[in-house]
Amino acid sequence: MTSVRTELDRQLSPSTVARDAPVTLARYRLRSQAARRDLVHHADLRYGSHPAEVLHHFPPRRPGSPLLIFIHGGHWQESSKEDACFPAPGLIAAGFGYLALGYGLAPQRSLPEMTASVRRGLTWVLDHAEELGGRPDAVFAAGSSAGAHLAAMAADLPLAGLFLLSGLYDLSPVIGSYVNNALGLTAEEAARLSPMLRPPPAVPVLLAVGEHETREYHGQQRRYAAALRLAATPVTELVVAGRDHFDLPFDLGDPATVLGAAVVRAAQPKGAP
Repeated sequence: MTSVRTELDRQLSPSTVARDAPVTLARYRLRSQAARRDLVHHADLRYGSHPAEVLHHFPPRRPGSPLLIFIHGGHWQESSKEDACFPAPGLIAAGFGYLALGYGLAPQRSLPEMTASVRRGLTWVLDHAEELGGRPDAVFAAGSSAGAHLAAMAADLPLAGLFLLSGLYDLSPVIGSYVNNALGLTAEEAARLSPMLRPPPAVPVLLAVGEHETREYHGQQRRYAAALRLAATPVTELVVAGRDHFDLPFDLGDPATVLGAAVVRAAQPKGAP
């Protein structure tokens, strides 16, 4: 049993195969600080009543632009919106408005509470898209790791598309792993909160995983992509060469990369070249 638990923990620990996770996480922080220093933004806009229900808003250069809401990762128990501003410079330059969403962390918050907060935040942005410089029909949600799961849980909202990076879409493996020490998920909750077991999104989905990720993350993406195709949901699946779980999100704000270019294409008006 111990060996099974050890292997499960390893499969759910992206740092076991990432090249230099501490350095990458430090880059999140430094680049996010630079974005807040250099770009016009509105800090800590409140979208709900809980203290964690706040976001940072980087308005687009032109009104009526697409908006991208980013939901940070961290196994639902680490990181914050403060370290999730790094995609803003590239996305603003590419014609987007950018929002980094906070939702609180375990063990102070349960996963059902986090899921509800993210849904509330996305709904708030949809309702206020024009005030935020965007268009209600061009609001995209993106998430990395835990953020990909949380974005997928809100896939029934009238978003323009989802960009899901390195996500867990079936939470059953989490129950028997170290990740659940803070979450305290039951089997029933894990099933109820698994995007794989919910109605599929009605909007296009882009799934991406880094080349240097564990078998579990690659397998979760393959299985979720297969389920979406079976449901006739438009899905694009990327395995990004040279990237791992932690540095893959840098590509989100870089149109020169395969992932960044796909994000920009998704936001182009229908019929645009």
